[in-house]
Amino acid sequence: MTVDFALADPDSLLMVQVRHGDAPSFETLLRRHRLSVVNHLFRMIRNRAIAEELAQDVFIRVYRSRERYEPSAKFTTWLFRITTNIALNWRRDTRRQTAELHVDQLSTMVRTFEFQDAAPRMDELMIREIQANEVRAAVDRLPEKQATAVLMHKYEALDYTQIAEVLNCSVPALKSLLFRAYESLRRELAHLDPFTTA
Repeated sequence: MTVDFALADPDSLLMVQVRHGDAPSFETLLRRHRLSVVNHLFRMIRNRAIAEELAQDVFIRVYRSRERYEPSAKFTTWLFRITTNIALNWRRDTRRQTAELHVDQLSTMVRTFEFQDAAPRMDELMIREIQANEVRAAVDRLPEKQATAVLMHKYEALDYTQIAEVLNCSVPALKSLLFRAYESLRRELAHLDPFTTA
């Protein structure tokens, strides 16, 4: 069963090779997933330099865990579980200072508030920045597990099964968690929807 799963997931097969001492396979995994790990960490902690540092910790932990690795789930699910745990530990252990969002970061953070003009005016950029700040602040105010689920669902495009495995809950529990999170966000951010009446 495990062997079949590894064959179906090329990354799991690479990690099995890493478990057997194949260093080039680890380098391949590092190249393939480093950016998504850094981006996920950045969305959770909002500091690019710290996200880069924590990404190194993620891959050190992956390498140190190689002998215990069992391909019972997709490699990316296992990787995001490690990444999420490291980010949550950092958030618990560190008093976060709210970082200012910069205009050049907005396009990667919030994709819902885009304008058709290829060259937005300064007032449009300011509106976009204000909206992005509001969305991010609303996500930050969610309970920790809800915020983590929303980030993985919206930004990492992980499926329900993968997110449930990362958060160590059932798929129905995850759907309920996401439903509550999106309902909270919808209520809190209703003023950003031009079709919503006050």
